[in-house]
Amino acid sequence: MPFPYELIRSRRRTLAVEITRDARIVVRAPSRCPKQEIERFINSHQDWISVHLEQARERMAQHPEPTAEEAAALRARAAAELPVKLAHYAELMGLHPTGLRITSARTRFGSCSAKNSICFSWRLMQYPDAAVDYVVVHELAHIREKNHGRAFYALVEQFLPDWRERRALLKE
Repeated sequence: MPFPYELIRSRRRTLAVEITRDARIVVRAPSRCPKQEIERFINSHQDWISVHLEQARERMAQHPEPTAEEAAALRARAAAELPVKLAHYAELMGLHPTGLRITSARTRFGSCSAKNSICFSWRLMQYPDAAVDYVVVHELAHIREKNHGRAFYALVEQFLPDWRERRALLKE
């Protein structure tokens, strides 16, 4: 039995299926692709769709979208705590970020620009302090090492020897 899905037709040449963050199925198809071919494609990918749909539902259950009040509280907490943590670890590591922004990013907890400006998502505040500290140190390390090579992780490990356990907290 095919799953209910949203169909988006465009000038693309191939069929693709995507499971969205909110556990919807989106099928992308060429403009003139027959409906039968789309149905056949979905049927041939039922196992993949089932697995990824379940994963998306589990993620939604574990990390539901915060209410407006919860989001405001998390933003306020981020604005109060993250600059302090950033200053602490920056001094410890001898690194100097050029700026700090708090964003609403959904897919990444932090980033470091080429000009060494650091951004953190307020959503990071939903995780334990140990995980927050890991993200702060991770982004600061990008000031010195712009990639995720050995030298980068050696720098992170120098300041957080248990960084692997801390990173694992972000995946729960």
